[in-house]
Amino acid sequence: MTGAWIDFNDAPDQTRPKAEERLTTEDLKERLHGRLRETLFHLLPNGKIRNGRFVVGDINGSKGDSLSVELSGAKIGMWHDFATGDGGDILSLWGAVHGIDHRNRFPDIISAVHAWLGTDIRPVPKGKTENENEDLGPHTAKWDYLDAQGDLIACVYRYDTPSGKEFRPWDVKARKRRAPDPRPLYNQQGIFRSNSVVLVEGEKCADALIGIGICATTAMNGANAPVDKTDWSPLYSKHVLIWPDNDEAGKHYADAVAGKLRVLGIASLTILIPPEDKPSSWDVADAVTEGMDIPVFLASAKRMTIPPASALPAFSVGHLLDDDSPMPDDIIAPRVLTPGGLLVLGGAPKVGKTDFLLVLLAHMAAGLPFLGMKPAKPLKVFFLQAEIGYHYLRERLRQMKFDQNFMPLVRQNLIITPQVRMLLDEKGVEMVRDAILRHCDPKLLDIIAIDPLRNVYDGGQSGGENDNTAMLSFLQDRVEKLRFLVNSDVGVILAHHTKKISKKMLEDDPFQGLSGAGSLRSFYSTGMILFRPDEQQSIRQLMFELRNGEGIPPKWVDKIDGRWRELEHHSSRLVNKDYGERLDNERRRRHDVILQLLFDEGRKGTLYTPSQFCQAFENKAGLGGNHSIRDRIDVLSTKGYVKFNKDNAAKSKYGVMCVEGMEVPTGEESVDTETGEIIAGMKSLLPTHFKQPGNGAILPVENPSVWVYPEEDAP
Repeated sequence: MTGAWIDFNDAPDQTRPKAEERLTTEDLKERLHGRLRETLFHLLPNGKIRNGRFVVGDINGSKGDSLSVELSGAKIGMWHDFATGDGGDILSLWGAVHGIDHRNRFPDIISAVHAWLGTDIRPVPKGKTENENEDLGPHTAKWDYLDAQGDLIACVYRYDTPSGKEFRPWDVKARKRRAPDPRPLYNQQGIFRSNSVVLVEGEKCADALIGIGICATTAMNGANAPVDKTDWSPLYSKHVLIWPDNDEAGKHYADAVAGKLRVLGIASLTILIPPEDKPSSWDVADAVTEGMDIPVFLASAKRMTIPPASALPAFSVGHLLDDDSPMPDDIIAPRVLTPGGLLVLGGAPKVGKTDFLLVLLAHMAAGLPFLGMKPAKPLKVFFLQAEIGYHYLRERLRQMKFDQNFMPLVRQNLIITPQVRMLLDEKGVEMVRDAILRHCDPKLLDIIAIDPLRNVYDGGQSGGENDNTAMLSFLQDRVEKLRFLVNSDVGVILAHHTKKISKKMLEDDPFQGLSGAGSLRSFYSTGMILFRPDEQQSIRQLMFELRNGEGIPPKWVDKIDGRWRELEHHSSRLVNKDYGERLDNERRRRHDVILQLLFDEGRKGTLYTPSQFCQAFENKAGLGGNHSIRDRIDVLSTKGYVKFNKDNAAKSKYGVMCVEGMEVPTGEESVDTETGEIIAGMKSLLPTHFKQPGNGAILPVENPSVWVYPEEDAP
């Protein structure tokens, strides 16, 4: 023993399927390409990542950039030494580095690579991430972020590169090149000592004010700062003035921050309006450089006062009982959509939600009733739809059968976006608000409709649509913020998808079929579900759930001769009586812990054959012993929930297991040029083979992109 400490915490999995012990040349190249950065830093630790390529001085690992290796694209793994003219693929580079002639001793290269892949796999040297190997040159400025006690939280470095200035944060606690979570405010010691604070864009502007004795702060990344990821708590009970740069980005940032701060207990909040005679992008630093008398300017400059959010409303029962003021008019009666309300229209794919919603909105814009739902007047509607392209949208509108006497109102009152490819994130909310302001007076707007929620849903880091916390955050921080920025009384309609509704769910609680139902149902004022009991028939059932009014009985509806119509109650007999029984026979074990484990492990880059999984999770996660786990895997694979990928396991009977929607890391990373954070790349892991239910044979799948559950084919 030498006494040196050895850390095995990051050691890779030392096991592998016996059937995969010898790989073909192409298999080896694929493995190396999949872990190319790791391979290159193993061979040449002094290399760097520059402009999407790995560069180093020569095959001996000298510093420099004469030798270049492609990291992606059709030429991935190809290298060229511009000093010597040598080059080749990743296997020849392996040989060159180790002094092995790839023409005469190619089998030795294959053996060496095979041994490296199968046993000792060295990690990327500490400090050699893609971001940290960027050739940005020396930093030209550095700002320290301290807490109120003077402890260092983070640093921001500025680099002046040929392509422009770039910023890179450093998280002191995590010791990583990333922004802390949450992101701190600048100059917290000064904020702690002052009652008034000027919020500016960027550390340079903040320092310009601090240098003349004015307390100033900035969020990390200035106008590009993610408002929801910043800790604004140091500004609690302070008088805050937002001084934006003189451009659109500055204006949008000031509005976004104001929307956040007004609900955080700020003593007062105002936004400075830059003088009209100042050039675009004029900022605080420019004002100080010009010699402007800043205290006088701050005292006399135009400002917009932002009222604080109302205090928590509370009333005595007596007050409520004695209030005889008239009730507000429904936007859509009877209580289907009320002022400030949220209506969620749910339905399975292809049930006709989009067509139903389009016709509903056209009727509302014309002031006409639709299937018993009545507008108070012709309504002004903004329809953010994210599915139908421009040309097919106009075709759909021309095919819509509508009373031509009322079309002038529809033409005027219904505003529709063609297919948009955007997320309703912080920037997306501002884009939608701007689009609304361009087309109508927000005070006259009655409805904002969004279809489908899935296409614009921004779950952030929290999770997907079924994550109740992420869904609640989306509704509060995106949908409600959009309403607040436009008109607090506007009604919002969201079109959303449902899971497959079973007979029991249909009888007990159909609205639980909405994805993210826990948060949606606690948030919406009305739920509607359009449900087709039998795929062989066009009849649908329309169900309602109202928070603010008496219940509406379910309706049977159908599209007949191009028009949606309500059917007589006895028409429900057209629905097959055996529908519920057929669904019961198709029950799936959707929440099996094995499926979740495979999904989660895949995102970490860990894949398992059935045998490996049994060994790894024996008596863990409540799964029981090896044989019990294997039995459950057999059931899941027979039912089609688990399939197999044999791309890199040609000699394995099964290959590695995969589940629907599974993703694995690509090994590549990109840098967010605005925040400096590293973003890991992911790709889908698609099945190549499935288990035949009848005889257990492992057969190729016909279309890896379409996940088919074999048991659905059973009669």
